[in-house]
Amino acid sequence: MSDSNTLPQPKSGVMDIAIYVPGKSNVPSGVKLHKLSSNESPIGASPHAIAAIADVTSKMEDYPDGSSSALREAIAEVHGLNANNIICGNGSDEILSLLANTYLSSGDEAIFTEHGFLVYRIATLAAGATPVVVKEQDCKADVDAILNAVTPKTKLVFLANPNNPTGTYLPIEEIRRLHSNLPGHVVLVIDAAYAEYVRRNDYESGVEMVSANSNVIMTRTFSKIYGLAALRIGWAYGPRHMIDALNRVRGPFNVNAAAIAAGSAAIRDKVHLERSIVHNDEWLVKVTQMLQELGLEVTPSVGNFVLVHFPENSNKTAAGADQYLTERGYVLRMVGGYGFPNALRMTIGSKEANLGALAALREYMS
Repeated sequence: MSDSNTLPQPKSGVMDIAIYVPGKSNVPSGVKLHKLSSNESPIGASPHAIAAIADVTSKMEDYPDGSSSALREAIAEVHGLNANNIICGNGSDEILSLLANTYLSSGDEAIFTEHGFLVYRIATLAAGATPVVVKEQDCKADVDAILNAVTPKTKLVFLANPNNPTGTYLPIEEIRRLHSNLPGHVVLVIDAAYAEYVRRNDYESGVEMVSANSNVIMTRTFSKIYGLAALRIGWAYGPRHMIDALNRVRGPFNVNAAAIAAGSAAIRDKVHLERSIVHNDEWLVKVTQMLQELGLEVTPSVGNFVLVHFPENSNKTAAGADQYLTERGYVLRMVGGYGFPNALRMTIGSKEANLGALAALREYMS
């Protein structure tokens, strides 16, 4: 019989990973669920995407196209890009992990901000590298703090723009300033999962920066505004040499046939996309104002969610509100793992879900 000293051991860093915990989706029996914990689209998927999946069901014995050609071409068509500079993945999470596995080794460092996406830390540790976490200013990435953290060991800088869970963003000029001061061997990863929601003249998703540089890559997702979270579709636009390297590391059939078909249809459905944008524009403003009227602090957001801070030194806490809301069918996201132990993140949901959650919060606060 083997003792614990002779068991197979994971490589350094793996056991330091805190397992990712997704947003809750359970409420008491008999209560209608309004899930506002995972930034999912209240509009749902495009009818064209749903129809596209039907064609796949008659040939499920066939492997999907290993290079996701149809999906890459659809993305390229809509965004005016070269399909050869695009890679698709099983969610943008997979592409973030591919980047870490491709460019990080033991002894290397990856930088991200204190309230950044939890997957950055997971991917860095899984690659055997060292996470370097820098402070933010007013829940916003601090370019100078990032640059001050760069060392000869730095290989990747992960930057979510807009950021989750804060909803804040950096103007494109600040992104350019960050990039211009990075060494050429450092990859700047712009995670633009919420780009479609942003309505700011000084914002850019990163497409232009990728086109003009050899060490910038932009990741995107179909899980948010396109309403295809169940299919797990992500993509990245990058320099040809980086896409070539990532393609050598990814699995040969990493995007399934249903995802390829649905994603190709969804990204071309501009009418459905506009419906989602209009709904979010209206309710992001309304929800923010109504939360503030309850005396709660809300971090200004450009995404499809808001970060709600509860009063310090008060018996009205985020944990208490979370329990109160869940009992009534409204599931928000606790964000202690992101460094906000007394805050909740609320997705912009349907009219019914938004008004119901706000009414329950009003009861709780009173």
